[in-house]
Amino acid sequence: MLFLCLLLSFTMIAKGLSVFSGKATYYASKFEGRRTSNGERYAGSKFTAAHKSLPFGTLIEVTNKRSGKKAIVRVNDRGPHSRSAILDLSYSAAKKLGIVNSGHAKVSVRVLGKKKKKHHA
Repeated sequence: MLFLCLLLSFTMIAKGLSVFSGKATYYASKFEGRRTSNGERYAGSKFTAAHKSLPFGTLIEVTNKRSGKKAIVRVNDRGPHSRSAILDLSYSAAKKLGIVNSGHAKVSVRVLGKKKKKHHA
């Protein structure tokens, strides 16, 4: 199953598909302050997510299929490590999407692009 999910993720990126669906979960509070895969520290107050293969810095719009609530998050970590989920969301993103009480939700994900870097003069 994990292999199938990874293959599907790589296929979506290779073909340029920008919308996919699955189950999203969110980080436990014990991860606060720990390093993410891209080296920054996890902050539950930020709108971030873990995905198995999307490039770091990718902005995605996540929609709770049941409620229609949406959040834009930035990929900064790898995961989730659960075979059944496609995203791990930060606490703030999960709260905005209304999934804190249940711990998970069926979501659709739309890839918006990469976050632009700020240039200083």
